[in-house]
Amino acid sequence: MGNTALVTGASSGIGSELAKLHAAQGGDLVLVARREEALNKLKSELENAHNIKATVITADLAQPDSAEKIFAATEAASIQIDILINNAGFGGHGKFHEQDLAKYQAMMQVNIVSLVNLTHLYLQGMVSRNSGKILHVASTAGFLPGPLQAVYFATKAFVVSFSQAIAQELADTNVTSTALCPGAVATGFVQAGNLEGNSMWDNAASPESVAKCGYEAMMKGELVKINEPSLSFMLNWVIPFLPRKTVLKMSQKTMEKSN
Repeated sequence: MGNTALVTGASSGIGSELAKLHAAQGGDLVLVARREEALNKLKSELENAHNIKATVITADLAQPDSAEKIFAATEAASIQIDILINNAGFGGHGKFHEQDLAKYQAMMQVNIVSLVNLTHLYLQGMVSRNSGKILHVASTAGFLPGPLQAVYFATKAFVVSFSQAIAQELADTNVTSTALCPGAVATGFVQAGNLEGNSMWDNAASPESVAKCGYEAMMKGELVKINEPSLSFMLNWVIPFLPRKTVLKMSQKTMEKSN
């Protein structure tokens, strides 16, 4: 198996940490995000520290043709993608009917459509080579509905389901698909999603620890990985047995702001 990983949302947070982990293993990188300056800084840092090659592609995954442009760029540069890390994503906060629909359309484009498109484009090559790994950065939000973050939770439910389904389709190959499902993580997600004032972020995990958890799970070919054992127990052994209305009330309570 080759060792070049493409990481979306690589300019900060979990994406940046995943890129660092891969570089530390001697792997080359394709770094994708909107912020070219941040990507170039990371490129220099990783190339100097680990003697690897990093390629920067600036792209806005909210644009419908972004996946095709990214794929065309790697093809033009003759870069074989052996590991695809679909990390880019964003959320929001508030009652669905009170929010700007355009924001949710962009969220679905980034969190679902571009993720699916990139997977389809690169998976075909992996299957033909009978080698490859895919990591989808989903969320524990994908395990239940999320009042006040209705669209975000729904997009992550899609990713969790999609990742497992294609993993099964690939069961007779040497290609794997893993869904990383962290709880709260201390990244720019909070500010970008208007989530300040929500107590669930008080004890958020570090992006470094989440990236390590996800990278190791991907390399092992695990189906789904939740970074916190207590969350895993709650989501797999408690929530499924509670009445639906109780789950919805609990979920909304966790999303409410203290003010």
